[in-house]
Amino acid sequence: MKLELLGKKLGMSQVYDDDNNLVPVTIIEAGPCPILQVKCNGTDGYSAVQIGYNPKGKPVNKANGCIKGHASKAGVVPQQVSKEFRLPDDHKLEMGTVLTVEDFSQISFVDIVSTTKGRGFQGVVKRWNFAGGPASHGSMFHRRGGSYGLCQWPGRVFKNKKMPGHMGDVQRTTQNLKIVKTIPEKNLILVKGSVPGHKGAILTVRVAKKIKVSQ
Repeated sequence: MKLELLGKKLGMSQVYDDDNNLVPVTIIEAGPCPILQVKCNGTDGYSAVQIGYNPKGKPVNKANGCIKGHASKAGVVPQQVSKEFRLPDDHKLEMGTVLTVEDFSQISFVDIVSTTKGRGFQGVVKRWNFAGGPASHGSMFHRRGGSYGLCQWPGRVFKNKKMPGHMGDVQRTTQNLKIVKTIPEKNLILVKGSVPGHKGAILTVRVAKKIKVSQ
């Protein structure tokens, strides 16, 4: 079944697997995520569920009437973060049900959707790994991007030209990460490898859509 959880990246560590190999892992605090709303084809035109998440484990401070009313319909406290994901029409999830790490106990691989670290405005050497020019004195060409445009034709810069600009702070998905360990009592999932984002970043954990057998 298609399943998703909202969570928070706590950082990286390393653990020993069953074969006594040292594995680098990312520690993710996932859930608990109550279902705030259930959408169906009859009323909304599509089938989906909306889940919520409180990163600090506490209800949102100074929640307005809209947030309180939306949460009260599901019988839960106001949530700081919410997201919806599509489901088939025959799903059996109901409003007020709480999704936890235990729902991923039989899952081996997951996809992590998160936002990368923001790097601000960067040049072509850092942003696109350009080699740069000579480092000797007097060359006047060290970390520049070189020639960008053409002459009379077309008289402009082509689209998608690698140039300086804003770097990072974009959504990225890391696929087929192996679940090394789950700790349901602490709402923790340990996945092999790294995931995008800084410590404390809000992310989405979902069942892997493309599973590589080699892993």
